[in-house]
Amino acid sequence: MFEFYSIFERIISDITPLGSIISSLTVIGVELTFELPDNAKQCFYEDIQQNTTFTLEFQVVTGGQYDVDVTLQAPNSEIIYNKIKTQFDSNTFTAKLSGTYVVCFGNEFSTFSHKIVYMDFQVGDEPALPGLGEHATVMTQMESSAEETHKHLTTIIDYQTHHRLKEAQGRKRAEELNERVMWWSIAETLCVLVIAITQVFVLKNFFSEKAPSRGYGKT
Repeated sequence: MFEFYSIFERIISDITPLGSIISSLTVIGVELTFELPDNAKQCFYEDIQQNTTFTLEFQVVTGGQYDVDVTLQAPNSEIIYNKIKTQFDSNTFTAKLSGTYVVCFGNEFSTFSHKIVYMDFQVGDEPALPGLGEHATVMTQMESSAEETHKHLTTIIDYQTHHRLKEAQGRKRAEELNERVMWWSIAETLCVLVIAITQVFVLKNFFSEKAPSRGYGKT
C-alpha cells in the first residue's frame, strides 16, 4: 500500500495546508490530499499485478497557477504517463507487468508556491457486497437492488468529493481575492490621507500672511 500522509478530511473544513494525517481506504485504492512544497517532488508507490486495471485521478486544489508535473512509471522504468503543468486529469491503465508502479508529483518549477494536490488511485475492480455471489443461483431482486444501490452510492460519493474539491478551490480563491482587495483598500486609504494632509499644508501656506520685517518703511 501507499506510504504517505493525508489531510483530505481537513482540507474540506479548512483549506489551510498544515500537517498531515494518515488516510488509507481499502486494498483496492487510496484517496488523499497532500502538501507539495515549492522546488519539491513527491512520489507514491503501489504494487500492482499484471493485467490489473487501475485509475489515476488528480487535481491541484490550491497554490500558484494550480498546476503540477505528473509522471507514472512502470516496474521496468518505462514512463507510461507524463503531464507537464497540469491542473487535473483522470486516466485508466492496465498493468502490463507485475511490480511496483510509481506516481510522482513535481513542483520543481515553482520557486515559492506551495501546492495542495488531491489524488485518487484506484486499483482493480470494486468487490461485490458481502454475501453476494456466494451462491450459484442468480441474485434475488433484493440482492440486485442492493448491488444497484451500492453502485449509485459510490457514484454519489465521487460526485460529492469533486464538489467539495471545487468548493474548497473556489473558497481559497475568494479568500485570496478578499485579501488582495483589503490590502489595495488600505493602500488607497493611505494615499488619500497623504494627499489630504499635503493639500491642507499647501492651502495653509497660500492663505497665511507673512509678518512684515521690522525695518521696512523707516527713513
